[in-house]
Amino acid sequence: MFDIKQMHEQAKELESLLRLQSRPIALKMLTSEEEIPEDALRPVRDMGYHLSFCQALALTRRRGLTIAETKKDMWCFEPVVGLGFVKPPQRFLEGHNRYPGSARTLEAGGIWARNMPRFDFPGYRAVVTAPLNAAGFEPDILLLYGSPAVMTQIMLAKNWLDGKDIITTMSGHAACVYYVVPALKEAQWRMSIPCGGDLRRTGCDDYSMIFSAPVNVLSGLLAGLKAILDASWGLPSNPTFAMEYPLEKSYVEIGKLIGMDWVK
Repeated sequence: MFDIKQMHEQAKELESLLRLQSRPIALKMLTSEEEIPEDALRPVRDMGYHLSFCQALALTRRRGLTIAETKKDMWCFEPVVGLGFVKPPQRFLEGHNRYPGSARTLEAGGIWARNMPRFDFPGYRAVVTAPLNAAGFEPDILLLYGSPAVMTQIMLAKNWLDGKDIITTMSGHAACVYYVVPALKEAQWRMSIPCGGDLRRTGCDDYSMIFSAPVNVLSGLLAGLKAILDASWGLPSNPTFAMEYPLEKSYVEIGKLIGMDWVK
């Protein structure tokens, strides 16, 4: 049985270990509007205006709001398509929303559109986000915004856990879709970068990256972060500019095996 109280405590640990400047996000995809939590704000009904999905994410991570959106709450159409609320229209698949503004040719625009991650339609009808440390529901995935240094910590934790790197696909468009769909659809750890909408419409800073993963990775992620902290690789970093600085024993041993000339 999922332990929401434990998730809240783990979210607080995550914020502390990574020294995050905004809250990690809990996100759940819903197959019907009846599943929307009662305490969730609905943009049109409760705020009087539509929100782009990236704006909802920003309000969750910066103001701690629980927000649910359906197609009728959305302002930008790309997450409506990407989250599977509608069948992608042919004009989109042909590339017309990218060409001529942000694609050299219609063919290039179409390639991007057809490759944009998306859930199948029909499927989901709504999405809800809340702070991970206070969400009243079991999320599908967690998301967090952080600097490249934060993302390095997460990658080191992943390496510690299973020796594997995080393989990801990034795009300059529809970043909110890239945050969500692959992490949930493929049950993978993912990293992404903010798109123009996140940068221009939500106050996302120029140095942020985004991590997303199924919520069940939380315990392993924390274990990895604590392990690398114990190994003196955690935050804050402690840079040294010494030349020929002391190397770890394992580095010296392998350097000797391959004949590096500094090994005595």
